[in-house]
Amino acid sequence: MAGDAGFLLAKLHVAGSVLNNRALAGFGLKERSFSVLALAASGLEPTQREMAEFLSLDPSQIVALIDELEGRELVMRAPGKQDRRAKTVTTTEEGDGVFRQATSAAREAEAAALARLSAEESGQLKALLRKALWG
Repeated sequence: MAGDAGFLLAKLHVAGSVLNNRALAGFGLKERSFSVLALAASGLEPTQREMAEFLSLDPSQIVALIDELEGRELVMRAPGKQDRRAKTVTTTEEGDGVFRQATSAAREAEAAALARLSAEESGQLKALLRKALWG
């Protein structure tokens, strides 16, 4: 199994998720809600559907995550510019602040998860993962 990429990726994901969720807990976030917050803070003004597609989540899961973040006044929905029925999601001022702080904590968790790698190896791993995912 140690030579199986799927197994290795799954193990790395689990270890990273534990560290990420621990780091994000102080902000009342978990990986999924942080991912939604990150997309909302990206400046791209993604729609709920685009978020669901990018994160490979069911649209109902995205709605629940956005509802939670909106209830905490971290994000807001607005009608889409091209299709007013589509809702775009952006961060509020408070959401931007929480995102910046949570990002710092997530980076520390990532560093802990990849501590056995050199900076060069860590960069290569990320480049290879991006290539495998998006070409």
